[in-house]
Amino acid sequence: QVQLVESGGGLVQAGGSLRLSCAASGSIFRIDAMGWYRQAPGKQRELVASITSRGSTNYADSVKGRFTISRDNAKNTVYLQMNSLKPEDTAVYYCNADVASPSWRVQNYWGQGTQVTVSS
Repeated sequence: QVQLVESGGGLVQAGGSLRLSCAASGSIFRIDAMGWYRQAPGKQRELVASITSRGSTNYADSVKGRFTISRDNAKNTVYLQMNSLKPEDTAVYYCNADVASPSWRVQNYWGQGTQVTVSS
């Protein structure tokens, strides 16, 4: 019913920048919170940043001051601007969203992930 498609991942040198995008499509009445998670090899998936429908944001301590999450409600899209990237940021980044269908049934969805690799 709902798909989240990430884009913008890739290979970048330490200190560089990337901008991730996640577009939701399908049977959507309303999207509530959206967020970005990441999972590095051997580590648990962790919340990187989240944003409410009203624009309130939250960040993991490890990315504060470097990453910025934003959203365009008209486009059902969330972004993650990543600056001053470090090798420790290397991970698969996943988009997540709470989506209400036209019937107001709310379900949580995940994107398939996009690889971000930061070289030193």
